[in-house]
Amino acid sequence: MARSEITGKRKLAAHNVSHSNIKTPRWQHVNVQRRRLWVPELGRHVTLKLTTGDLRTVDKIGLLEFAKKHGAKVA
Repeated sequence: MARSEITGKRKLAAHNVSHSNIKTPRWQHVNVQRRRLWVPELGRHVTLKLTTGDLRTVDKIGLLEFAKKHGAKVA
């Protein structure tokens, strides 16, 4: 299943709403990407599945800080 390995974000249940207001079930999928990230504190690369929103935050604050904020371990 598509799920972010750090934040745990996953698909959500939602509804398609027609013009006549008929609601049919559907899924809202998250944009999960598999990325190989360099971690300078560890001196090596780490491969993770993260959402694109998570990747933007990792670019800003760094992977270890992001993982610590969400209570995940990056080893």
